[in-house]
Amino acid sequence: MRDTVARRPSTAGFGVFTLIMVAAFVGLGVWQLQRRVEKHALIAALDSRLAATPDALPQPAAWPTLTSAKDEFRRVTFTATYAKLPDAMVYSSGSAVRADVSGPGTWAFLPAKLSSGETVVINTGFVQNTMQDRGFEDRVVGRLVTGASFALTGYIRFPESPGRLTPSEDVPKRLWFARDHRAMAQVLGWGEVAPFYIDLEAPLPDSGTPKPGPLEVHLKDDHMQYAITWFSLAAAVVIAFGVWWRGQRRQGA
Repeated sequence: MRDTVARRPSTAGFGVFTLIMVAAFVGLGVWQLQRRVEKHALIAALDSRLAATPDALPQPAAWPTLTSAKDEFRRVTFTATYAKLPDAMVYSSGSAVRADVSGPGTWAFLPAKLSSGETVVINTGFVQNTMQDRGFEDRVVGRLVTGASFALTGYIRFPESPGRLTPSEDVPKRLWFARDHRAMAQVLGWGEVAPFYIDLEAPLPDSGTPKPGPLEVHLKDDHMQYAITWFSLAAAVVIAFGVWWRGQRRQGA
């Protein structure tokens, strides 16, 4: 009798702990399924934007209303003139959105003037330059700064914030390690720039460098796998409790 009474709090406590663990694991599994639905909606939205016919670049008055959530990767077309100002390079070990860029190099960022006078920063394309040769970069980018206006097509992008482990910019080389065009503008004297920058799709310069191109966004979708893992853990906890409880009953018999 004493053994049975002493065992009841232990069984009840283990049962409560099991319920808590099962609820937590099931909750995490349901959350992953919700994230999967959201991810699929995001993928569909991005695919739609990337495949859409380019619209005219929004007027400057509308720029403050643009957001990453609804305007990232939106295709636009406009005419601009590359400003005779210092360019900036952003180091890249490869690209997750450009199938034709797989090795190290830099992205060439240049300020460009619209006919209305505003400045838009343009990622003019990839420079395959593993040694970070500033002289080479100056030559290939300098070919774009002719004083002529170009009809450009590209994608609206928003700046990324440097992480804790992101190296600081190398100002003498005009080399950055994060796509923060506003920081470039402040350091290099580009003046006030649009809150977004443009990833250039076309045209390709005669030299082929810097190399613009179409973007392809491939987002990881592992949420179903994670959900199955959490639900499996919940089932394992229930089975473990059942085995333990059955053993306790046999001992008390």
